[in-house]
Order: sequence, then C-alpha cells, then structure tokens
Amino acid sequence: MSMTDPIADMFSRIKNAQGARKKSVRMPASKLKAQIAQVLKDEGYIAEFSTREVSAGKKEMEVLLKYFEGRPVIDRLDRYSRPGLRQYRGKNELPKVLGGLGVSIVTTSSGVMTDAQARSKGLGGEIIAMVA
Repeated sequence: MSMTDPIADMFSRIKNAQGARKKSVRMPASKLKAQIAQVLKDEGYIAEFSTREVSAGKKEMEVLLKYFEGRPVIDRLDRYSRPGLRQYRGKNELPKVLGGLGVSIVTTSSGVMTDAQARSKGLGGEIIAMVA
C-alpha cells in the first residue's frame, strides 16, 4: 500500500516518539526527508539523523530526538503545504513562525532551507512545514 503523504507521516512519527519520550525514531527514508532532517538538525531541533539500507533498495532513516530539561525541543511541528493543497509563496510572503522564534521549512529551486535563508537568497517556494 502506498503512502499518500510521507512528509506528514515523518512529522507524526517524530511527534509520537517525543510524546512517548523515545530517544530516537525510525522511518522509511527519502531524499526530501533527509533534507528536511538536515534543516531540523542545523536549526537545533533534532540531535542527529542517519540513513541506512535495510534490504535491497529499501532505506531507513533514524532521527535522534532532542530534549531540554525533560521537554521535547520541538514544541510544534505542523505540515503546511499538503498534496491536496500546495502552498507556494514568494520571497516577500514567506511566513514567520512565532515572530521569528520558529522556522518555516521551504523547498526552493536551490534546495530545502529555512524561511530566513530563502529570504536572504531572494527565493520563494513551497512551504513544507512550520516548526517551533
């Protein structure tokens, strides 16, 4: 059975694992998920991530979750654009999360990056998620 929205599945797995106070979570891997995980790592929301091949052609990604004083670092992880309703914004219309305290993850023609990076490069794109 194919998955309709693998990015939303990734976010659900991360939120559920944090709710259960797990140290890490595993999920099927893809290039886009790895790029999103890299942005989350660069912004300090997760500790680390790695991918490995499980069987012929099947890859798995493991994300090491991050906690501060017993609470998850990721307080909010919401899917913004979805397969049924894609959300594209220009460089001047990219949303700020919590007045700049959080980040929007944007996929642009130059790759996946935060809203601040996209603004500084003068790029717009599809808003994948909001993280705070």
